[in-house]
Amino acid sequence: MLKRLLIVTTLGLLAALTAVASDREDDLNRTHKAAEVFHEIMNTPDHGIPHDLLKSAKCIAIIPGDVKFAFIFGGNYGRGLATCRTGHGWSAPMFVAIDGGSVGYQVGGSSTDIVMLFMNDRALHSLLSDKFKLGADASVAAGPVGRTAAAATDIKLNAEILSYSRAKGIFVGVALDGAVVQADKSGDKAMYGHDVDRHEILGGKIAVPPSARPLLHEIRGYAG
Repeated sequence: MLKRLLIVTTLGLLAALTAVASDREDDLNRTHKAAEVFHEIMNTPDHGIPHDLLKSAKCIAIIPGDVKFAFIFGGNYGRGLATCRTGHGWSAPMFVAIDGGSVGYQVGGSSTDIVMLFMNDRALHSLLSDKFKLGADASVAAGPVGRTAAAATDIKLNAEILSYSRAKGIFVGVALDGAVVQADKSGDKAMYGHDVDRHEILGGKIAVPPSARPLLHEIRGYAG
C-alpha cells in the first residue's frame, strides 16, 4: 500500500513538473513572439504605431497571434504580455489574456496580432486590476497609424487605451469594445517561478528575465 502511494505521488509530482516546464516554455515562446511582432510592425514603412504615441504611453501590451489558440477558442481568445514605463526603464513583462467582444482574433483562418497602448494613469490602474472590460471600464479607440499622430490629437487626448490589430500582413487601428482583459497569473508564475504581485512586476520591482530583454530592447528603441 505504501509502495503504491509512493508511486502515485512520484507520478503526480513528475506530471506537475512537466506541466510547469511546458507552461514556462510556452511563455518564453510568447515573449519571443511578442518581440518579433513589435519589430515587424514598427519596421513597416509609414504603417507602424506613431512614435510620439509610443513615447507618451504608460504601458504597452502585445498579444501575438497564435493559430493554436484561435482554433481552440473560436477566434476570441489570446494570450500575451504587458510592460509599463518606470523610473528606470520598462518593467519586466506581466502576462495578460484577452477574450470576447469584437477582438476578431481569427480572421479567415489566420491569426491576428493585437497591440494596445495604455495612455494615462487610469488606463494603468485598469491593467493592474484582475480584469476589466474595454469600452466600459476603460475607454478604447482605434489607434492612428503612421509616423506621427498630429492629425489624431483628439484621439490621443480622449482615449485611455489605443488599440491595433494585424492580420494577413495588414496593420490597422481597431476598436476592441467589449473585449475583456485580465491578468494571466499562471503565465506570471510559470515565468518567475513563484507567486508575484502584478504591482511589483509593472512597478519595476521584479528583475527583467533574460528572455524578455529582446522585447524591451525593441520597445526602448521606439518608446524611449
